[in-house]
Amino acid sequence: MEKQHIVILTGAGISAESGISTFRGTDGLWENHKIEDVASIWGWNHNPELVLEFYNLRRKAAAMVNANAAHYALARLEEKFKVTVITQNVDDLHERGGSTHIIHLHGKLSEAKSSGNSDYVVDIGDKPIKMGDLCPMGTQLRPNIVWFGEMVPNIEIAQLITSDADLFIIIGTSMQVYPAASLIHFAPNHIPIYIIDPNIPYSVNISGLNKIEQPATVGVPALVDELMGKL
Repeated sequence: MEKQHIVILTGAGISAESGISTFRGTDGLWENHKIEDVASIWGWNHNPELVLEFYNLRRKAAAMVNANAAHYALARLEEKFKVTVITQNVDDLHERGGSTHIIHLHGKLSEAKSSGNSDYVVDIGDKPIKMGDLCPMGTQLRPNIVWFGEMVPNIEIAQLITSDADLFIIIGTSMQVYPAASLIHFAPNHIPIYIIDPNIPYSVNISGLNKIEQPATVGVPALVDELMGKL
């Protein structure tokens, strides 16, 4: 018998509970920098040294935290279900929590790629990228992050996967960042949809939506226990 397919969309809320700062302040700044200066292709072209330093610090910080109860709970689902995690997060906490099928919409902090050929990607762990670090083709390495002003290369496959879901779970995301927020509209009409967040956005108004207004570390393990108990 074919396993049911659970598709999960995660955002900053699940990582924040591990101690990863979202870096986005109420003043619209990321770590005292304008977002366009450190998270856009314009910023990279104008001041690559600043961008590299910003992500070097983020990479180091992400390496120092651990997966939390929500990450581990999602991995448990794989015992009985086919599971795909689609994440907006650039950390590797889902991997460290034990999930095995993960799509990173916005890239990964632990990877570098060629600024001249996006197909060249290399794992760097928590190591910094410096000016003068080149790919084999001779162009500067940059963070493997999808910046503002760039296409989201995995969005089409994420849409296809969501359209195949038997159950869709949204965790820790404001549902304000597109195109990721549009994925809910690709879920089949008849399937159960859950959203887990202590502050569920009013903009998410889908018929039959199951709302769990709890932090991810509380709501996710409880839902996983429920789903596992049904089989």
